[in-house]
Amino acid sequence: MMRSLSLYRKYFKDNMFLRFTLIVSCIFIATIIAFSYLVLLLISDSAVQRQMDIQRKSMESISNYVENKYQSVQDMLRDVYRDASLASNTTFLLENPLSDYIEHRLDRYLLGEQSTSNAIQYFQNKIDDDPDIRGLILYSANQQVMYYYDNRRQFERISTNAAHSFVPDSMVLGEESVVSVPNIWVLKSIGMPTAPLFSVKIPINNKSSLLNIGQLLVYFDSEAIWQAMNNYKQDFKGDILVLSAQNEVIFDSSGKGYGRKLPKLQGINAGEEFTIEGMVVTSQTQSQAGYTVVSLISKKELAETYSSARSTIVSIALVCILFAVLLPAMFISNFAKRTHRIIRFTRKVKNGDLNTRIVDGKEDELGQIAKSFNSMLDELNQYIDQVYKAEIKQKHTEIATLEARVNPHFLYNTLEVIRMRAISSGAKDVGEMIYSLSMLFKSYVRPKLKYTFKDELEACRLYLELFRIRYKDRFAYTIECSPELEELPVLKMSLQPVIENYVLHGMRTGQTDNVIRIGITAEPENIRVTVTDNGKGIAEERLALLREVLEDHGELSGSESFGLRSIHERLRLMYGKPYGVELESEEGSGTVVTITFPYPLKEENADV
Repeated sequence: MMRSLSLYRKYFKDNMFLRFTLIVSCIFIATIIAFSYLVLLLISDSAVQRQMDIQRKSMESISNYVENKYQSVQDMLRDVYRDASLASNTTFLLENPLSDYIEHRLDRYLLGEQSTSNAIQYFQNKIDDDPDIRGLILYSANQQVMYYYDNRRQFERISTNAAHSFVPDSMVLGEESVVSVPNIWVLKSIGMPTAPLFSVKIPINNKSSLLNIGQLLVYFDSEAIWQAMNNYKQDFKGDILVLSAQNEVIFDSSGKGYGRKLPKLQGINAGEEFTIEGMVVTSQTQSQAGYTVVSLISKKELAETYSSARSTIVSIALVCILFAVLLPAMFISNFAKRTHRIIRFTRKVKNGDLNTRIVDGKEDELGQIAKSFNSMLDELNQYIDQVYKAEIKQKHTEIATLEARVNPHFLYNTLEVIRMRAISSGAKDVGEMIYSLSMLFKSYVRPKLKYTFKDELEACRLYLELFRIRYKDRFAYTIECSPELEELPVLKMSLQPVIENYVLHGMRTGQTDNVIRIGITAEPENIRVTVTDNGKGIAEERLALLREVLEDHGELSGSESFGLRSIHERLRLMYGKPYGVELESEEGSGTVVTITFPYPLKEENADV
């Protein structure tokens, strides 16, 4: 137990790759074994089913053969009954001595009945018609006489006195139609050897009185049954038996059981499949003829049908298991070596060696990690070289921040002193201009978390008010915005540069009807700000150039387009198309600047 724990700590606990290899290999092996087992089950079931189908087809062929022979005997006697003359002669033959039958035939002939059928010749012809018949017997119950025909066209009359023979008893015991093993006493009486035969026995009745007058026995060669299995001899396994109603073996494909009784197969049900002493047994019964065809095949023989497939599957499974173990082990081993190499280099860096580099030319994840690690070291060295400069720049930035906090306060105080001086000197308009300038400057410099349309419009108003005082009655402005739109957020300095452009470049200072209008309207998805003036306007070539600059972010000489470009680019960066600035102008008639914002507006990000 302690040794197992030590091996686990040494090789598995801190070795992720070995654990991973073991887990993957176990999964692959279990999957291959399970899949191979399922495939083997399917193939074995298919092979067994195929073999059992062959057994059933063989049984059907044998059953059809025996049934055909049985039916041929039935047809033989049926033809006798259908022919009135032949039926009369056959009845006369069985009820009277042979000499009387011959005289009867001569008398009929002398009386001119040319169509009288010969019963003896009829049955002789039937033997000629079927080469499988080995003998035919007409038994007369009244005379206890057998008329025997062999397959060499010989006809013989044999007396069977009940006092000296068991033949009459055997004929009486089995008066019904049946397929069976020939009676031994009958065979001895006619001198036929006890070769593998099966007999078909049918009672003969008087057509007029319907009383039984004898029996028709036809002997067939049992070996001829093999002919019915010609199509299945190659694939057939096991044994096939044909059993009589008395459970005697009429036919045995092994050639060993003919004539024996098999009590173990007594009373088997047709179509039923069961196992006896390791043998799979199936059967088919012909109830009218009284015989049963039985198939016997051992489980071992059934297993042999898929033994080759089993060996193939096992071989393939072993090869797959070998690859399932080797391939992951090779791949993960290579992966582990590269990972351990990276770990060693990181330890060197941890110990202060910043000049080491990982050499890995592959482009996979580990290669990317190696390149990133090398880049990190390069940047780290560069950072160390620049850290002192960065500290100096930081100090300069802190100083500049302090100065930026002092300068606006100083400027506000200075503007306030100048304003009070102007008011005390009687220059109220100058004081008002200085006040507007001071408030305008505060609105842009003072930090504010949320900058709204109200703030931007107030800055525009202060700027316009500054120039209204400057030009007195020659300049007027209007601002239109609903209260619900005033609280919406907006980019800082998104309207003032447009106003400034008009004042500096569009206003006609020599006239007194200068007017600029600022209108803000809401649409379903946008907010449009329209700045309309009646100033100088823009020449057609200049207007086309300005539009091209706005769309293509090009450069334009002069500073008058900087404000428009900054508004347009900020809106496009923040919200994309179709937001931005649009220009419409006619030289001498004024300009219309339309700025489109999204609605509802997104709050301006402090980093933009």
